[in-house]
Amino acid sequence: MKQRFIAFLIDIMGRVYVFLDSMLEHPRVSRILGVSIDEDFRSMTRQELCNHIEKRFDLDHDSFWNLQSTSKIRLGCQLARNLRDKEGLL
Repeated sequence: MKQRFIAFLIDIMGRVYVFLDSMLEHPRVSRILGVSIDEDFRSMTRQELCNHIEKRFDLDHDSFWNLQSTSKIRLGCQLARNLRDKEGLL
C-alpha cells in the first residue's frame, strides 16, 4: 500500500515536472558533459527524444516516455553498455 502511494505521488510530481519543463527554454548546447550532441537531438522536445529511443531500440510507443526516471536511467545505462560491448564504443 505504501509503495503504491509513493509511486502515485511520484507519478503526479513527474507530470507536473514535465508540464513545467515544457515551458522552459532549454539551451541548445552542442556539448553535454563533453559529448557532442547532434543538431537534430538539440531541437527535439522531451517527448520526441523519448520517441526516438523507442524507435531506435524497437520499444513499444510511449513505453520509454512512461518509465519512472530511475528506470529510464537504468535502461539507458544498460543500452549504452550493450552498444559499447557490441560496437566497441565508449
